[in-house]
Amino acid sequence: MSDKKHFDVIIIGGSYSGLAAAMALGRALRKVLIIDSGKPCNRQTPYSHNFLTQDGKTPKEIATLAKQQVTMYDSVEFFNSLATKVSKTENGFEVQTSSGDIFKSKKLIFATGIKDEMPSIKGFSECWGISVLHCPYCHGYEVRNETTGIFGNGEYGFEFSKLISNWTKDLTLFTNGKSILTVEQSAILERHQIKIMEKEIAELEHINGQLQNIIFKDGSKKSVKAIYTRLPFEQHCPIPEQLGCELTEDGYIKIDDAHKTTINGIFASGDNVTRMRTVANAVSMGTTTGMMVNKELIEEKFTNKSK
Repeated sequence: MSDKKHFDVIIIGGSYSGLAAAMALGRALRKVLIIDSGKPCNRQTPYSHNFLTQDGKTPKEIATLAKQQVTMYDSVEFFNSLATKVSKTENGFEVQTSSGDIFKSKKLIFATGIKDEMPSIKGFSECWGISVLHCPYCHGYEVRNETTGIFGNGEYGFEFSKLISNWTKDLTLFTNGKSILTVEQSAILERHQIKIMEKEIAELEHINGQLQNIIFKDGSKKSVKAIYTRLPFEQHCPIPEQLGCELTEDGYIKIDDAHKTTINGIFASGDNVTRMRTVANAVSMGTTTGMMVNKELIEEKFTNKSK
């Protein structure tokens, strides 16, 4: 295999965390390849917030500028494809792509994100990231003081309702069926004027993703400006688990303080490792991961573990 297909580090996933890792490694003079299929999970979200210097920009604007800046480092390359298989080699890893190309590296970084599992409610997926939201710190200010809902039940529904009550006093917890809140939890919400509605939801009526009404299975409806929820998810890329990387109880890739997975030579960064799902956090984690990978390469050089 030619030197053109040999790299110090291959980063699988080229969104915010992957790009940040690539910048740190590029500045450390490392030969890096970013493999990315160009389908970020927030591509439907109209605006990104709570990221200093980029507040209110679209996700695409931020990613485009980031890629332009990373491209300035000559040792960093991009390859537009999907990583389909990774094999362990004597000196690192071999990555196969959907295009049939094969690349080798000493280290791997998975910045592959997660895949949300949408409920079977008509209109839900079209509103996701637009008016059905996951994070008040990312989007809460824009729908402050509006008629707002929580889609959840039990402990999660109770805790999320408490959190969102900071942004609006017109708040309803939609349990989508019988409430499993305790008597005490229900009393606390009612005491803080947070309503509980147990009707089953049939549809989210919307205009281009902007929520208008919740339509219930009994035919009634409720006008709502925004809904918050936390969806179940799966890893966007199955390869880390196939390689033996352990997952946490919550389904995230398990990493240590240096962002190493449980498999030697493999690191992970971004939404695939943490519930703190913000652009700012993804960038922060990516920068740290890049630095930690470079440090490991240096340490191995000085202990004769790699050439």
